Amino acid sequence: MTNKWQDAVFLTKELVKIDSSNPGNYEKEIKDYIEAVLPKERAIISTSEVLPNRYNLMAEIEGEIRTPALIFICHMDTVTLGTGWTKDPLGAEEIDGKIYGRGSCDMKSGLACALSVFLEMAERYKKPKHSLKLICTADEEDFMRGVEKAIADGWVQKEDWIMDTEPTNGQIQVAHKGRTWFEITVDGVTAHASTPWKGADANAGMAEVIRNIRLAIKDAPAHEDLGISTVTFGQIEGGYRPYVVPDQCKVWVDMRLVPPTNTKRAEEIVIDAIKKAEMEIQGIKGRYEITGDRPYVEKDENSYLLSELKKSADEVTGKDTVVSFFPGYTDTAVIAGTMGNHNCMSYGPGNLELAHKPDEWVAIEDIKRCENVLRRLVERMIE
Repeated sequence: MTNKWQDAVFLTKELVKIDSSNPGNYEKEIKDYIEAVLPKERAIISTSEVLPNRYNLMAEIEGEIRTPALIFICHMDTVTLGTGWTKDPLGAEEIDGKIYGRGSCDMKSGLACALSVFLEMAERYKKPKHSLKLICTADEEDFMRGVEKAIADGWVQKEDWIMDTEPTNGQIQVAHKGRTWFEITVDGVTAHASTPWKGADANAGMAEVIRNIRLAIKDAPAHEDLGISTVTFGQIEGGYRPYVVPDQCKVWVDMRLVPPTNTKRAEEIVIDAIKKAEMEIQGIKGRYEITGDRPYVEKDENSYLLSELKKSADEVTGKDTVVSFFPGYTDTAVIAGTMGNHNCMSYGPGNLELAHKPDEWVAIEDIKRCENVLRRLVERMIE
């Protein structure tokens, strides 16, 4: 009979009750909980400090072959608890077949599925053919420094089969748009608003930069799997009084890029946008800094993990599981982009559209589906 620690629904509730918000309480409490549950006599347990008092955690059922290993990688942090809730964000309430709470969807239910299956396999296998690893990361919801540390620590290899259990709406998601961030600054010359010709309006210059970038990204080529490139001007600062010509303006830009548009091409777009703005608004000067660079990840039709995961999902659900792309960026995307690993993908319970919102929830039937698929996948791949 399955014990409660091998029940992903039970574990989802337990994990949701732990505040691991980022920023906020962070991951130590949830890391300690998971570490206490792991079977130290049957698995190799490792921790690694990512930031002060913030840790990654890894457990390994050592196989005859350690690489390639089958790896579940799951982040422990959530976004902030936030406002606007009608339920307790740490209550893990079960209502009408749903579990409510911060992280229930993103991604404590997915972590619970991976943990429950890992615990079951630790009990079942003394020495499987291939190693099975569970990696729990910090900081995914911010700068993703946890997965970067896992790579630096050698916890993952280019040859490994690696999947995260982010919410994927019942799909297998194997590709990611690139994510490039810019901080753009336009410097102007201050003057009184009654004599604007004596100054150079940095805000007007930035308006031209934004327009030029937006039109260039709109005209960028689409991709058959990943769709179109997009740009968001998420934060802007400029000026300090309505009657003064502003002498500086800054904007923080988020580009989600699809092939063939990469960071090099995006940089060319920004440079061109600044040049055009400088010609349009005399006296301004523009500059930029690339503050984030995550390459796009394309689907590999020959991926062994993709083949085995799809077979497992099809068997469990009795349906032809859809293979698509993940609209955000995940720990496996970082690994794929950094290491060139083509066996990195996402499959987990929940609907991504519910993530980060008040009254976040996950369906219990979705948790059970994912748990069963992961169990079948492990049986196929490590025996």
